[in-house]
Amino acid sequence: MLTNLSIRNYALIDDLNVSFSDGFTTITGETGAGKSILLGGLSLVLGKRADLSTLKNKEQKCVIEAEFEISKYRLTDFFKEYDLDFEDVTILRREILSSGKSRAFVNDSPVTLDVLKQLGNQLIDVHSQHQTLQLTENDFQLRVVDALAGNAIHLEKYTEHLSRYKTATRQLQELLDFQSSSTKEHDYNSFLLQELNAVSLTEGMQEELETEHGQLSNVEHIMELLSQGHSLLNDEQMGLLGRFSDLKQVFQGLSYYGQEYEALNQRIQSVFIEMDDISSELEHLKDGVEADPERLHLVNSKLQQLYDLQKKHQASTVSELIDIKENLSLKVDTVANIDAKIKEKENELAQIKEQVENLAAKIRSARNAVIPKLKNRLQESLYALGMPSATFNIAVQPSDAFKSNGADDLTFLFSANKGSDYGELKKVASGGELSRIMLTIKSILAEYEQLPTMMFDEIDTGVSGEISNKMGEIMQQMGNSMQVFSITHLPQVASKGKQQFKVYKEESAEGTTTHMKKLSSDERISELAEMLGGKALSESALAHAKQLLQ
Repeated sequence: MLTNLSIRNYALIDDLNVSFSDGFTTITGETGAGKSILLGGLSLVLGKRADLSTLKNKEQKCVIEAEFEISKYRLTDFFKEYDLDFEDVTILRREILSSGKSRAFVNDSPVTLDVLKQLGNQLIDVHSQHQTLQLTENDFQLRVVDALAGNAIHLEKYTEHLSRYKTATRQLQELLDFQSSSTKEHDYNSFLLQELNAVSLTEGMQEELETEHGQLSNVEHIMELLSQGHSLLNDEQMGLLGRFSDLKQVFQGLSYYGQEYEALNQRIQSVFIEMDDISSELEHLKDGVEADPERLHLVNSKLQQLYDLQKKHQASTVSELIDIKENLSLKVDTVANIDAKIKEKENELAQIKEQVENLAAKIRSARNAVIPKLKNRLQESLYALGMPSATFNIAVQPSDAFKSNGADDLTFLFSANKGSDYGELKKVASGGELSRIMLTIKSILAEYEQLPTMMFDEIDTGVSGEISNKMGEIMQQMGNSMQVFSITHLPQVASKGKQQFKVYKEESAEGTTTHMKKLSSDERISELAEMLGGKALSESALAHAKQLLQ
């Protein structure tokens, strides 16, 4: 619901700020007073493109803010999708800078014009005699039928299953395409996989082989170094073990003369044990080192295999080769099992298709059942709106394809006069007829859906008397469950409003300015009387105005 509208520096408006309530609101004013300017300003904050010509003062920016109460609208997902703060009272703001640049905000968060427009379309539906294209669209017509048919739950389930059907169809096609293109690659991938499997790749094997290769390639040098180490430890005259044994004896004698000597003795004993252990280990290693040309050749061959595979697959480690092998294995297995996978996916698709068809049939059945009711309601309402011979030919037939809203083709034909052939609305209905049909349909939808705020812009043009009175009653009835605005020249419509605003111009030395104010009870009587009989307010016009408001 639109609760407040603020417009600054736009066209003939200096600074306008008005608050609105729920229900049916009428907006009146003389021709040229600026009602279209007001609507133009509102359209900017709803995402319409703008230029510098909209600025009243070209040196200052134009700012338009619209405040909405949106707690009853299901918009939390929209706000999450665009990372916006959801507030029950949400403010849309549009700024047109003097440089010509435009900025848009939702709750002070900058947004693109497209996001502002998407949100605006869900908050206000502006309708005039020149904006009836929606009425002629098949999707909108089906929406009306589904609203009366109570198809919301069926359509929700249908949409869910249709999404699964499309996903499964795409996956099946991908499998078929893969089968077609992978045959020539299968043999090559199998060969590559066989090469990698022959090496028995394991984590760390390259490091182990390179270490072993280094040892086998330097046996003589290793033997020489081990012998030198063993000699330094065990030489009879200069060996470290022999000298350290003498040191151990010395400190054993000192250990009796205090704890500090005993501590040193223990440390020396530990070092001696460690050196003795090292000597034994050297002896063991020295005995185990021997030349093995065959083993060296085998290790060298394995390393060369690894290096060749790494170069071939542009890998730098064995881990990367293992990943490549697993990927090749998956591809080879996929091709080997492709027929079974295709069959499995075909069975899955057939099951989902059956579910979609069943739901589409339920939707079609509900549509067929409610069409007579819709035709009667439309024809009865249009009879009261001065179209006594208006009739409709509405029918649904199964479609050859699944659509976003079912599997039906809708025929929605109209005839305004007896004996006239039925035809599509956009071809046979006049602008005035389309407006009355749209008003009727919107009033029906309002009973079944949470509609956005409706803004009717002079849709009553060209009608008068009882017809205009009936149009006002329809909008008034809609206002019992939603917010409705009507910009009108007809007193019969204006009088039906829960509240009435007047748009007017004032001229001064600085120029002409458009204003808007909420009318009091007395002001409404005077405004309606003027609409009925002109500026010279007669007693009969005033009496008629009072009668209209009763």
